[in-house]
Amino acid sequence: MLKSFKWLSVLMVAALFVIAGCGNNNNAGNNSAASGGNTAGEAADSAAIAKIKERGKLLVGVKYDTRLFGLKDPASGNVEGFDIDISKAIAKHILGDENAIELKEVTSKTRIPMLNNGEIDMVVATMTITEERKKEVDFSDVYFQAGQSLLVKKGSPITGLESVTKDTKILGSKGATSIKNIKEKVPGVTVLEFDNYQDAFAALKAGQGDALTTDDAILYGMASQDDGYEVVGKPFTDEPYGIAVQKGNTDVVKAINDTLAELKANGEYDAIYTKWIGKAPAK
Repeated sequence: MLKSFKWLSVLMVAALFVIAGCGNNNNAGNNSAASGGNTAGEAADSAAIAKIKERGKLLVGVKYDTRLFGLKDPASGNVEGFDIDISKAIAKHILGDENAIELKEVTSKTRIPMLNNGEIDMVVATMTITEERKKEVDFSDVYFQAGQSLLVKKGSPITGLESVTKDTKILGSKGATSIKNIKEKVPGVTVLEFDNYQDAFAALKAGQGDALTTDDAILYGMASQDDGYEVVGKPFTDEPYGIAVQKGNTDVVKAINDTLAELKANGEYDAIYTKWIGKAPAK
């Protein structure tokens, strides 16, 4: 009887080892699947950079109508500005050549659709990072800090946001966060939206509105074109610009962030900033 009990004990222990082994195998399978998932994800991420390198050029969505950031010279056809220089630095980081780049025009309305349908690899176009936009795209670190303000004709009774009422006619660009912001700040205000900032500025000069609103950095560029206009009041929003890529392209985000870190570490960022904005960035 004692011998039978011993054999029964041995069999029970053996069975436990078998069960444990199966459990470990299942866990190993789960870990393997998880590991495989990560590998696949990394491969998918890396495919975005691989595609850029295989193509041999970086496709960047920039604005053609935004002085200081992205403005096309009708005579030469060249597009120049802060965003363009940042884009060239990213191209150099990824491809080793700042000229290995193709610029494509975007507006506040078209930039996300063009990015997500694959026409461009990234958007470098005075694009404010918002929680709503994060649902559609991934963003880099902040590459420029701006704030919304108002552009008016010199002598205008509008001296800042506090002067704006629901009877004020505000001009802006379709798809820009500034439209939403001004409506929240001044409920009931009349807003006319245009396809781009140059059209909005032309409308302001034609007397179609009382003030044009967007980020102060963009407005300063407009004011520099015509000394009859000025930026008034203090910025009334926080507008951190980010570079947008398709969701999931984490390797592209990393390449951009690495570029920005390098530019700030070696002083090139300050040089680009001063070149276009006219002063060194606030520290």
